[in-house]
Amino acid sequence: MKRIAFFIVGLIFSTTVFAEVELNGKVTAVLDGNTIEMVADDNESYKIMLFGIDSPELGQEFGDKAHKFLQKMILDKKIYVRIQGKDRWGTRLGIILIEGKIDPRFELLEAGLAWTAERNPIEELELVKEKAKEKGKGLWKAPDPTPPWIYRRQQTMLEPKSR
Repeated sequence: MKRIAFFIVGLIFSTTVFAEVELNGKVTAVLDGNTIEMVADDNESYKIMLFGIDSPELGQEFGDKAHKFLQKMILDKKIYVRIQGKDRWGTRLGIILIEGKIDPRFELLEAGLAWTAERNPIEELELVKEKAKEKGKGLWKAPDPTPPWIYRRQQTMLEPKSR
């Protein structure tokens, strides 16, 4: 009996997990250079961060440009998302294809508007970033651009401490 109960619980859990692995829907908002909101075909809303890259923050040099670039490319478009997991704040990390063919991560990297992930960079993405860097595109025009993860840490240190 216990085995059946475990099997049923496992089946329910796996269905829940797999139900979220792939989504189809439409982009309703672009929050920054690597985060979107979408409404899936099931009418559920999701916040998705592009997996494997990090764009400059809004307020950081090239942050607004990355935001507008992604917005122009993806807003109101049909997308397919394959969820890769969640970040430490619970935001879903996904690989997105715009209208079934364009991966915005490659476009942002090629334009020099993103870094590859700080931890465990994906080799394929790293190669595109390095090409943009060699060509001095986007943020790579600057001699020593500040990665967004460093910028976020600096901003946190500047915030007043409450007592």
